Amino acid sequence: MAHQILDLKCPGCGAPSGAGETVCRYCGRPVIISTFNSVYTMPMPEINRYAGAYRQALAENPENAELNRSVAMCYLKLRLYDKAQEAFEKAAEQEFDNPETFFYGAVCLLKGKRPFMTVKPVIEKIEEYINAALLIEPRGIFYYFLSYVKYDYYFCKRLNTTPDYRELLNGAVQAGLSVYDVEQLYGILGTPKPDCL
Repeated sequence: MAHQILDLKCPGCGAPSGAGETVCRYCGRPVIISTFNSVYTMPMPEINRYAGAYRQALAENPENAELNRSVAMCYLKLRLYDKAQEAFEKAAEQEFDNPETFFYGAVCLLKGKRPFMTVKPVIEKIEEYINAALLIEPRGIFYYFLSYVKYDYYFCKRLNTTPDYRELLNGAVQAGLSVYDVEQLYGILGTPKPDCL
């Protein structure tokens, strides 16, 4: 369970926010980042300001799931994968029912590399995280990311796996995959999209 956040100022404008406020009532920007969409289009100086505000708040509330998830999203956007991974893992310990925490934790594990270039134990951990996210909520982008991992690691290395990437891709489409989610995923990953996906 997430601890209540006390005295967190809006990282965007510095205005005080009440406990539980996720959007600043003064500037309209997020106080707590709950999805990657919140930071995806933010300019780097603003992301750095947000990360600094969350680090300061975490000094007093180190186990707070919302703060850890928020700073992890900032680190992921900054491509500081190890720091992001550590913060996502802390968040997952407290909020084990949030699929985004597991999904983005899995994305961090690739560290900006293709699955093909990743070692098998890391691939297995990615699969574990994505399967946890899918158990919580079967979103199209979760199936799609797992399809990408299965394609690039297993199919490209001619290894057998079940389900294979095609089955997972079908699952992604059936679950409501959006073009925007796919574009955003490859923007985060920093790798090119395979033609077959």
